[in-house]
Order: sequence, then C-alpha cells, then structure tokens
Amino acid sequence: MNIPFLRSLPGLGRRPLSKVVASAEATSTGAAAALQYLLAELPELLMAAVIAMESGQVLATYATQPQLWPSTAAPFWMAAVQQLQANQAAQGSESDYLEEVLVTLPTQLHLLHLASNRQYLLCLAIEEADTNLALAREVMRQAADLTIHTTF
Repeated sequence: MNIPFLRSLPGLGRRPLSKVVASAEATSTGAAAALQYLLAELPELLMAAVIAMESGQVLATYATQPQLWPSTAAPFWMAAVQQLQANQAAQGSESDYLEEVLVTLPTQLHLLHLASNRQYLLCLAIEEADTNLALAREVMRQAADLTIHTTF
C-alpha cells in the first residue's frame, strides 16, 4: 500500500527533516554551532550546510523539504566555487577572493558563502518572499565567523 504520509515519518525510509545532522568533526570545527546560529537567526530557513573545502566533507546539514538534501548538492556547490576561484586566479586578481555566490530561483534564494579563511563553505536556501537578502547575507557572515573562531 502506498501511503504518502507514512513516507515522511522519521525512521520509515527517509532521513528526518528539520533536524541538524552533524558529523563527528562538526563540533570541533564550529560547523554545528554555525548551523544552530543560522536556525536561530533565520527560522524560515529551508536548507543549510557547512562543507569543508579541502576534503569536500559535509560537516553539518539541515533540511525542511525532502527535495533539498544538502549532501547531494554539496559536490556541485564546491565545483562551482572552485571553478569561480580558478577563473579569478586565471585573471590574476590575487588581492581579491571569492566571498559568496548567489543563485536565484523563481521562489528561492540559494546563498553560498566562503569563510574568510577559505576552509569552509556555508550554504543555505530560503524562500525569496520570507527573507531579506541583505539580512541573510549578514547572518551568513556571522555564522562563517563561528566556523573560524570556534575552538574546543
């Protein structure tokens, strides 16, 4: 019997939604703290993730919708950021570095923010109608600082 409601219940074949899922390294790197901060400041958040740029490992994720799985999209986000960094290096602009990428969809905004130490990529998706972009950008900057300055 195919009952759509049952597929959305935790433990019945799908990962739980609206829950921060963190790796063992998420606490020591500040990734879990960054995600908790994003959730506190942007409660209407659809999806968020913290990715280690060197290894490509997804350190912490959060999703509210089944079609927004950050761990599936992470390799594509990293590839996009790396391509933009390579383009910038090819143009010879070493004094500037890539800070963030904004992807606009008809109803959503996806924001990719590279921490200033370039070790972590923070990603989020929000409904365009629910959040001010300037506010989301500032919250992302502050969350990125948590990944840099958190030491345990």
